Amino acid sequence: MLRRRPPRSASADDLLTTLGRLTAQAREGAELQQARVELAEALQREMLPATLPEVPGLRVAATYAPARHGLDIGGDWYDGFPLPDGSLAYCIGDVQGHDVEAAAFMGQIRIGLRAVAPHAADPGEVLSRANDLLLSVAAGLFATCTFLRFDPATWELSSARAGHVPGVWAGTDGSYGVAEDPGGLPLGIAPGETYPVTRRRLTTAGTFVLLTDGVVEGPSFAIEAGLAQVARLIGTRAGEDPAEVAAEVMNTAECTGHTDDAAVMVLSFDAAAQ
Repeated sequence: MLRRRPPRSASADDLLTTLGRLTAQAREGAELQQARVELAEALQREMLPATLPEVPGLRVAATYAPARHGLDIGGDWYDGFPLPDGSLAYCIGDVQGHDVEAAAFMGQIRIGLRAVAPHAADPGEVLSRANDLLLSVAAGLFATCTFLRFDPATWELSSARAGHVPGVWAGTDGSYGVAEDPGGLPLGIAPGETYPVTRRRLTTAGTFVLLTDGVVEGPSFAIEAGLAQVARLIGTRAGEDPAEVAAEVMNTAECTGHTDDAAVMVLSFDAAAQ
């Protein structure tokens, strides 16, 4: 009776060769992913404006922090630009998803908002038109957004929200709170969506803050707690230098244990002329 010989075991050289090949493949995969992360971060930063428009009595600043883990980069943005009628537009938003695709979609949204804003009557119409424009390109992504319009002639701040985190406000009279204004669905989900507009005449000097959820929400922090913390902070810094306030607000993200990227925009304003 013939006995089968056991299969020949791999030699140490064979094992080392296989291990080397797998290590090289893993390194190539890691290097490719790192390249995507670096590209996403570069796209993100290059698309953010270097300056934001201001007028006497209104000072504006913004800041952005990339995600702690590179894979989460690519969603948040802010922007500001003048409109033909002399008013100023400001917006902030957060794209669903991350990486290069999200950064590219963020660029499409910024361009779309800049394209439709000069021809829209108010922030609600801006978001509605931008929503239909994004749906027409069928990108398969969606984004939250808050759009503000400041009129220096009337000192009125009008705003609309597309599924975005509420803003936070404070007056130099000691009042402060979270701007729980009504809103609509995020951009890119349903055609024909409408967005209610909230109007505020800035009769008291103070500060209005826009931010993304990476600032106020994390594994160890509910978004309500984060917003409340920012509101208390703004209540003690109303009307102060917006760049310093933006940096202080961004520090809130360190309390949340966040992993997402984060953006903050701060508008500090004098009281409207009586």
